[in-house]
Amino acid sequence: MLSLPERYDHKGQSIAWGQLGSGDPLVLVHGTPFSSQVWRRIAPLLAERWTVYFFDLIGYGQSEKKDGQDVSLAVQNDLLAALCAHWQLKRPEILCHDFGGATALRAYYLNDLRYKRMTIFDPVAVAPWGSPFVAHVRQYEAAFAGLPAYAHDALLRAYLQSAAYKTLTEEALQVYMKPWQGDVGQPAFYRQIAQMDQKFTDEVESQYAPLDCPTTLLWGEKDEWIPLERGHTLAGVLTGGAMKVIPNAGHLVQEDAPEAIVAAMFQHST
Repeated sequence: MLSLPERYDHKGQSIAWGQLGSGDPLVLVHGTPFSSQVWRRIAPLLAERWTVYFFDLIGYGQSEKKDGQDVSLAVQNDLLAALCAHWQLKRPEILCHDFGGATALRAYYLNDLRYKRMTIFDPVAVAPWGSPFVAHVRQYEAAFAGLPAYAHDALLRAYLQSAAYKTLTEEALQVYMKPWQGDVGQPAFYRQIAQMDQKFTDEVESQYAPLDCPTTLLWGEKDEWIPLERGHTLAGVLTGGAMKVIPNAGHLVQEDAPEAIVAAMFQHST
């Protein structure tokens, strides 16, 4: 497990973060419904080359969770920009996944945050996105939040497994389930789903163009959450069509093929 001993106060909310290694700065941004623990097998390897910063998004992982909290994509890019300022990073490299990809793109276009290099995989970036389950939770959030723990756990387990192409280990399932269990975690899980809204990517999608830094786009070939065709669409506007397709990997590449992420990072490191 990664250690997140540090806390950053972001507009009255406690954000958990940690760092490893030495060298040029590299910021890792996780997606939903995960946490920085999604990097637990990757960050120690990257720390051989970079100073690696990782944190839990607002309302996720070990960061503060509370009723009435805004945990949508609308606020996560401001957090990323604030953390980079707090860490005194001017042009860090960034490695981002899923909502983390949307967060990094929003920070680039809306907060003028700049990167030395971006490595982005299976991001929530191109419309349409959002599953029937997401729409259902948005309509009945309170009912889901009040499910008996055994029913919630069963639903959560199935939802997490659907992100991966390979069968998740029990260790991985426990790591990803833990933040979303109990009196605080369970309602927080449905809160972040209920606040998923395509409008937060729509407002930047029209601005997509090649970034002012080298950009590497990866995509899990078997991604059932965000189909490969969305990756090709994004590549067409972001990387001149260049995209590395990862075989035998679903949306959760960190579990299906972590070596592909590490290889991409070291292949393009300077």
